[in-house]
Amino acid sequence: MRALVTGASGMDASYLMELLLEKGYEVYGLVRVSSTSPLQRIEHLLERVHLIYGDIADQISLDRAVRLSQPDEVYHLGAQSFVGVSWTQPFVTLDITGLGTIRMLEALRKYKPDAKFYNAASSEMFGAVLETPQTETTPFNPVSPYGIAKLVGFHTTKNYRDSYGMFACSGIAMNHESSRRGLDFVTRKITLAAARIKMGLQKELKLGNLDAIRDWGYAPDFVKAMWLMLQQEKPQDFVIATGQAHTVKEWLNEAFCCVGLNWRDYVIVDENFKRPAEVDILLGNASKAKRMLGWEPTVHFEEIVKKMVAADLALANFKA
Repeated sequence: MRALVTGASGMDASYLMELLLEKGYEVYGLVRVSSTSPLQRIEHLLERVHLIYGDIADQISLDRAVRLSQPDEVYHLGAQSFVGVSWTQPFVTLDITGLGTIRMLEALRKYKPDAKFYNAASSEMFGAVLETPQTETTPFNPVSPYGIAKLVGFHTTKNYRDSYGMFACSGIAMNHESSRRGLDFVTRKITLAAARIKMGLQKELKLGNLDAIRDWGYAPDFVKAMWLMLQQEKPQDFVIATGQAHTVKEWLNEAFCCVGLNWRDYVIVDENFKRPAEVDILLGNASKAKRMLGWEPTVHFEEIVKKMVAADLALANFKA
């Protein structure tokens, strides 16, 4: 079996490619030549993965990637993945995150229409939620350019499934984290700051909305759900979630407790970090995934935070 993974330098891709290699796949990873995301997440895989340099903004490079890899399965994880940045770069976000999905599907339609396609959708499509918890039938109501771009990819995936009979499906994933999470994401900002403050390397942490409620899962669990979706007889969309909700304040409390500190002594709420439109709550119901995929999360909130703080303590100690 051959698999092509876009966004190969990212967190999810690193765990997914590990999983695929364990299962005996020949793995191809699409990365940008000018990528600002370092390959450090996948350094341990470089001798086992075929890297293809290209860009999901460029149709020709995607066509080439499909022709070279001849994949049985495609995991489309590449995107402009920062929600906050999408307000300052809405055109780039739509081009990469939305139209990039169309380009990938077109490359498959032309050169490998029998390949199974997974699209990384997002809970941000629910936006200002119309019901809680969110399921596969919950109406979408995005409030950010990122959420809108993801919705373009979601509907396009369904359109190619319906129009061309392609095995194309989307995973509507709630937030998921790990020690490989990028430094600009609030969860990693918190765990790294807790570690650095404990080590005397940092004095304070500036954040925006502390009351946002999210359903946080563990990235290695979530990539298993992605793989399971492509092992089904028929393509279907699934919500991937833990079903447990926590606030940013709870994440702060857990992280700083891990290092014996009170977060209130170090955190400053800065209005500059707040978004033009906030998503108050995202909480998923993954009962369909449990019933049809046999999937359930194995690592939960407290353990996720502890794992990330431990990794960041090791990192801070190494750099000290």
